[in-house]
Amino acid sequence: MIESEITNLLSLMTLEEKIGQLVQLSAQNGCLSHEQKTLIEKGYVGSFLNISDPDQIQLAQQISLCKSRLKIPLLFAYDVLHGFKTIFPIPIALASSMDSELVEKVAHGSALEARSNGIHWTFAPMVDVTRDPRWGRVAECPGEDPYLAALLSSSWIKGFQGNTLCSSSLLAACPKHFVGYGAVEGGRDYNTVNIPIQLLKEVYLPAFSEAFKKGAFSTMAAFPAINGLPPAANPYLLKDLLRDELGFKGPVISDWNAVKELIQHGIAENEKEAAQIAINSGIDIDMASGLYLKYLKELVQEGKVKQETIDKAVLRVLCFKHKLGLFSSPYPQVEKNNKEFQPLIQTNREIALEAAQKSVVLLKNEQAILPIAPNISSIALIGPFSTEKKEHLGPWPAIGDPQEVVTLAEGMKEYAPPGTKIVVARGSDYFSSSKEQLQQAIEIAQKSQLIIAAVGEKARMSGEAASRAFLDLPAGQSQLLETLLQIGPPVIIVVFSGRPLDLCKFISGAKAVIQAWFLGTQTGRALGQILFGLCNPSGKLPISFPRSVGQIPIYYRHLATGRPSGWSIPCSGYIDQATTPLFPFGYGLSYTTFHYSFPRLNLTRITPDKILEVYVEIENRGNIAGEESIQLYIRDATASISRPIKELKAVRRVCLQPGEKQTVKFSISPSDLAFIDFEGEKKLEAGRFFLWVGPNSIEGQKTHFELMV
Repeated sequence: MIESEITNLLSLMTLEEKIGQLVQLSAQNGCLSHEQKTLIEKGYVGSFLNISDPDQIQLAQQISLCKSRLKIPLLFAYDVLHGFKTIFPIPIALASSMDSELVEKVAHGSALEARSNGIHWTFAPMVDVTRDPRWGRVAECPGEDPYLAALLSSSWIKGFQGNTLCSSSLLAACPKHFVGYGAVEGGRDYNTVNIPIQLLKEVYLPAFSEAFKKGAFSTMAAFPAINGLPPAANPYLLKDLLRDELGFKGPVISDWNAVKELIQHGIAENEKEAAQIAINSGIDIDMASGLYLKYLKELVQEGKVKQETIDKAVLRVLCFKHKLGLFSSPYPQVEKNNKEFQPLIQTNREIALEAAQKSVVLLKNEQAILPIAPNISSIALIGPFSTEKKEHLGPWPAIGDPQEVVTLAEGMKEYAPPGTKIVVARGSDYFSSSKEQLQQAIEIAQKSQLIIAAVGEKARMSGEAASRAFLDLPAGQSQLLETLLQIGPPVIIVVFSGRPLDLCKFISGAKAVIQAWFLGTQTGRALGQILFGLCNPSGKLPISFPRSVGQIPIYYRHLATGRPSGWSIPCSGYIDQATTPLFPFGYGLSYTTFHYSFPRLNLTRITPDKILEVYVEIENRGNIAGEESIQLYIRDATASISRPIKELKAVRRVCLQPGEKQTVKFSISPSDLAFIDFEGEKKLEAGRFFLWVGPNSIEGQKTHFELMV
């Protein structure tokens, strides 16, 4: 089908059939209802979400192609955020890898599995930048930094979509949530966002902009009111910014029931007005509310919605289906792909293991207690996450099977040296601990040389609608950990969570701390290999860890103040706590030691037609191989508006053998030095810039250069 045929198809459609293409419904329990089958037959629905059974997809498609008047294929969507059947680490964990090629492999593996079941469209990646770990959706996002978010957003799009969606093995991506959702006040999900245009464009928009440059075919509008208007009622965001400024051509879908929620926002008086506002503001597809199906025909007939508005939205949907190849290949290719499915699963498990290994962040390793020495013959593995399967899948695990998860206990036993005794006890439940559980934990800990404490938050404590006012470990686990730290043997804490937790009171007593996030199917194997030294941890924090919730928001890319912390005069800070994070953005230890040389520049002055080249030599001075994510930061020393004290501008991941040296080259263009002014315009100003290359946002040797404009 070519463009002229799509236009011709549009001309044949009745108003009801056009509206149908803008309606997305959800199947209860993944199965079509009688009413939904009737709507398909009439051509009154264009897409479904939450159907993953290929038989149900086949049935729905058959009804549309055999019984509807124009036989337009249906589109099937699903939340494939970090895997479909094989579950990879959650997005915030993958961001810890700072490995764009790995993220692309994860997205591609996810797409292959989902498409083989008949899924066409994933509501991913979620590219909302956030600076508040109280927000539950930290688990789904790339962290606090706009550069890293944009880098990984690009990789997600390439992995999901490849070069052509018509391959029948890829998914249409839908970067979400456009735009600013990560800035909700107080970290409360769905809450208000108040954000100046300068910050919106400089921090929250770059990941979307990069996704659209890489060809993302759709996007999802955010829930909350942005400066007083939810995106579903915000033509500035969806028309002026998205369509006119960014040049986005694909369909925009609302989030779940967001059109109807305009009533709760106080923007619409009733359902009909909500539908009118949403379609006129730029929402092409109504997810789940059913209001377009119910009211758009009336609104067109009353002249409150133009026919042209409907036609443009429908044309975007039809072109989307054409790009997916649905007009030529509408049915799931299950029979064909089943032959290749097991090899695919095996390949994805290998990718899942690599992803899990690279997502783990080593936060503390006192006296190099890790990796576990071969002479440690008795280990107590204690905590509710020791033998857990389901929780390790994290939030939004698609159709992942908990039984396929390798537990921490299984992984440790698989990779422990022969003769090492590993005794396992829960010690507590997730939220409470009984005397019997604690006593059992104490008894096995006292008989062991080393204690591994596997603690954290349940998967459902992170994700959508899972904001937390406090970031402490649940009470039962906190009591367990306090008890274990007093027994005597050294304690290694392994933390499973979808966000930074408040670890302050446990850090000093623990010999080592590992941030494991939710690692998915291969959890136990990745951690078993890391604990016993078969794999060297290399993850870096994509979000700052606060010392307490009282520090939030805390992020590295903050502005300077007139009275910086540490000055002898009254300064910006707290009287009862340090202003620095517990662990900064970009931080992560290794079992080896990397040495950075002083950065060398090809030029000390650059003009808009020149590229600044930065060279740094990195050396592995330890006795084992390791990978390091080298980070380059800049600071605009003086500008017409205050600039951040540091901004990440490049990341390079290198692998070095013991004693190996490698010179790494970064290229910085003048456009990398531009910023957004108060009016939302991009500016490039002459001046001096500082530059650091190092292992995280607080370390690294500083040099400088000048930009001449």
